Amino acid sequence: MNPDTTVEGGLAEPTELEPEQGSLDLADSEDRATVADWEAATAAVLRKSRRLTDEDPDSSVWDKLTRTTLDGIGITPLGTPQLLDALSTAGRPSRAGAWDVRAHLGAGPDRSRNEAALVDLDGGVTSLWVQVDADTDLGVLLDGVLLDLAGVVLDAAEPVAAARAFLSLAGETTLAAGTNLGVSAAAAEADLVEVATLARDAGLLGVVVDATAVHDQGASDVQELAQSLVLGVRALRVLTAAGLGVDEAAGLLEFRYAVTDEQFPSIAKLRAARRLWARVLELSGAETSAQRQHVVTSRPMMSRYDPYVNMLRTTVAAFAAGVGGADAVTVLPFDAPLGRPEAFGRRIARNTSHLLIEESHVAAVADPAGGAYAVEKLTDDLALAAWELFGRLEDGASLEELIAETVARREAEVARRKRPITGVSEFPNLAEELPQREADGGFDGVRSYGASFEALRDEPAARPVFLATLGTVASHTARATFASNLFAAGGIAVEVAGPTADAEALAAAYTASSGSPVVCLAGSDATYAEWAPAAVEALRAAGATRVLIAGKPIDGLTDDSCAVGVDALAFLTRTREALA
Repeated sequence: MNPDTTVEGGLAEPTELEPEQGSLDLADSEDRATVADWEAATAAVLRKSRRLTDEDPDSSVWDKLTRTTLDGIGITPLGTPQLLDALSTAGRPSRAGAWDVRAHLGAGPDRSRNEAALVDLDGGVTSLWVQVDADTDLGVLLDGVLLDLAGVVLDAAEPVAAARAFLSLAGETTLAAGTNLGVSAAAAEADLVEVATLARDAGLLGVVVDATAVHDQGASDVQELAQSLVLGVRALRVLTAAGLGVDEAAGLLEFRYAVTDEQFPSIAKLRAARRLWARVLELSGAETSAQRQHVVTSRPMMSRYDPYVNMLRTTVAAFAAGVGGADAVTVLPFDAPLGRPEAFGRRIARNTSHLLIEESHVAAVADPAGGAYAVEKLTDDLALAAWELFGRLEDGASLEELIAETVARREAEVARRKRPITGVSEFPNLAEELPQREADGGFDGVRSYGASFEALRDEPAARPVFLATLGTVASHTARATFASNLFAAGGIAVEVAGPTADAEALAAAYTASSGSPVVCLAGSDATYAEWAPAAVEALRAAGATRVLIAGKPIDGLTDDSCAVGVDALAFLTRTREALA
């Protein structure tokens, strides 16, 4: 493919094989089992949990356990050897050894950022990703940084001025490998060419193909991959039109992707990215097929509430980045969603990579996921879908509209808690005191996955819900706990009746409370059948105007209900309106 033309050619599409074929041989002969044996054992478990009936065939486990991504790609519960024969595995990671541990320096006073940078470098960071504003003084910001040892990647609103200022500061210093003058592949053509030319002459990287921008807006994995191809091809077209060779232009590019705590899709995304870019370069007549990847832990997956959970999220994401073969990895500090990260957050962020590299030895093997049937299949599926979408985007399809559709699907799953967010939609703590951080604009414009629930938490309900617990503690605990957690996810506190023997005792507990207009019954099915009608009558007589129930609704008795699978966001919104 000539970079000046539209996309041509395609990726070879694998042949689908039936999952039930073949065997699952383990080391010992007595451990050998067929896929049919696995289906039977799995079906038995699902029947115990009532997810399958006795009439359902064992093969139904594939449909029950296959998870579909936002891109419509099915992730099967088990990879089998037969899948591997049908797959193309181009784009496998080739990085040998540790990845570049890259710290992010966002907006802020230059001297403060310099102090943070020096602490990071002393703590084992190997490169810096630096935000450069119009008033940034690079001399102050990079004071004491050994530019021949630590790579610097610029991220500037005015890329030409920033690149020239940085090169002037460096003088005759031989700059560290990985240094990137950082012009965006989406920048104005004149800026793109000028910075790329400066980078070529200095023997540096010069262009960042940043796909995290669409990820931050809610794009799916396939959409992020396709957008990276659109931007990468644009950079090749602009630079080759300015006189650079295809290989010369490709050698100036670094791709930036996001990884989430969805471990296997993130690994597969990075592997698919290499395969896709190799295909672009092949069709462009380039001799090289390499893609340099800078991988950043996802901003949208992070939460402002219970921010310490972000340590777990970013650890899983960093692991996926390392296994996926990233050349450089930036772990964002757990407190970044709250504002400018403090020293503790930055320390945990850099140590996440060090623990994975030095203690877990994740970087000791070039491609740990290689040959894993499920990962190889997912890599193929992502690559094929992204290539198809790339072609549509080249033909004028609207990525914004596609992202909006993805956001709507994700929002629906989050609202029903099919995509649970710990500390936000699940296990929230209304009494938590959030760490205070100075605003730095680092998350401005980011569409957080938990934004709808966090908005409710930002403005707690003025009044609590009276939790009308029916019966003994043992009989009502399960549903009372479920309801309490659900209400807390919407910023609603509860007043709990405690153990009650009958409707009269329940009404007395309600009268002794603050008298909330909204009550929620919580008890066992047997208790509901025995005295829920009397309880509702007594509560309404005592002043309750809206009666909810934890469990299935009782027609003609309750006004609303909550159970597993309910649209939690809609339920909480209705409840808050009744409490207002």
